[in-house]
Amino acid sequence: MKRLIAEFEEQSFTQIIFPHAKTDWVEYLDEAETTFTNIINEIIKYQKCLVVCSDIEDVKSRFEHNVNLYFVEYETNDTWARDSSALCIEDSSHVKLLDFNFTGWGGKFDASKDNAMSQALQKNYNKELLHVELDLEGGAVESNGIDTILTTSECMLNKNRNSSLSPSQITQILQYEFGMNKILYLNHGYLAGDDTDSHVDTLARFIDEKTIMYVTCKNESDEHFKELKLMQKELLEFSKVYGLQLIELPMTDAIHFEDERLPATYANFLFVNGAVLVPTYGVTQDEEALDIFRKTFTDKEIVAINCMALIKQHGSLHCVTMNFAKEVDII
Repeated sequence: MKRLIAEFEEQSFTQIIFPHAKTDWVEYLDEAETTFTNIINEIIKYQKCLVVCSDIEDVKSRFEHNVNLYFVEYETNDTWARDSSALCIEDSSHVKLLDFNFTGWGGKFDASKDNAMSQALQKNYNKELLHVELDLEGGAVESNGIDTILTTSECMLNKNRNSSLSPSQITQILQYEFGMNKILYLNHGYLAGDDTDSHVDTLARFIDEKTIMYVTCKNESDEHFKELKLMQKELLEFSKVYGLQLIELPMTDAIHFEDERLPATYANFLFVNGAVLVPTYGVTQDEEALDIFRKTFTDKEIVAINCMALIKQHGSLHCVTMNFAKEVDII
């Protein structure tokens, strides 16, 4: 049996890439460094964290010694660990790492160093790393850990990725590589300012084998209202057919930076052992979202992380992190 291990299962560590002056963070690097430092300091309260650094001594100096904190030196193009890191599968009781092609979300940005990162870091993992010749980002797929992958057609079937493959061929590859027979495509839903062509991790997430949290928009004058209403209709149909439970998350008020609407979303939360880290944006919906998380995850701590700096670069908390399954260790 093969399966894409779910994020809500027990983890070994979180991987994160620390921002540096050669990334797009350069214009507000101090703000970004503070945010990434805050995220790392919260993660290591619960589990190990592997920090990928362009200058290992500089980044180490920002933290107190902690047994859960590990560093490795590698210079990246950017810091979107969710999309450039390896994914963990279980194959006949053996955990393996899958390294897909990362093309900067369909060639929008140079990602050659990011694409080569997992191969460069493989000596730091105790599990086999296998390359898969498919353009795929971690933020594009959600697993329930058993038999279902949730994704979006706008991203996964976009002709700026895997242009030589038909939709049915891509579906077959996903089924084979992840061992999941149900590949559910959302055909609606997007966030303004998003560079990823509607990654599912900005819209809808599995929180257990049968439950999906998803973003809703109640404001009819908001540009997202129609598309998110249509996405909700699709999810309701999935819930009827596959016996899924659904939990609504609010859409934030519009947040702008330099005359551009930013893709703020509470769906971009992060699982760690014993806690859920939730992005916040300094808007009225923050407390409503946190209350939903507290009521949903009664056995976990709910930790708010200010992610205003992250959405300036069109991503959020989940986008800058990658979880590794409990069987994978740092060596």
